Amino acid sequence: MTLQMCEEAAMAAIALQASRRRPDTRQATALRPLDPDVVSAAIPAFFIGRNRAGLWVAREANGRIGGLFLFKSSAVDFAKQQNAPARCALVFPVETFELDIENRGNPLIVLAEGARRFLARTITRQST
Repeated sequence: MTLQMCEEAAMAAIALQASRRRPDTRQATALRPLDPDVVSAAIPAFFIGRNRAGLWVAREANGRIGGLFLFKSSAVDFAKQQNAPARCALVFPVETFELDIENRGNPLIVLAEGARRFLARTITRQST
């Protein structure tokens, strides 16, 4: 199985899972700046978490760069690569949050989101 086939299968699984999920009435969490008593301003920090669709989001704490990913490990690798060779702090919020800047992560995510919406509409039509 090639890497492309694995990614396509993962995107389809995420789209199917999201289409079966009950609508989430909660709002996504707004990311706030980190407290300087917790993480020094000299240390770059990234928020890593999931959005409402179940995709992984990596977003620099100051909103300079971010991306969407299929896998948690990909989001973590993205954050680490943005700061290489230096290290960065990784913050894992419990709540879901949305990427509010341009996606610099996996470009196939745009296709996966379109497929998820299509599946959700199709399933909704069939159930009514």
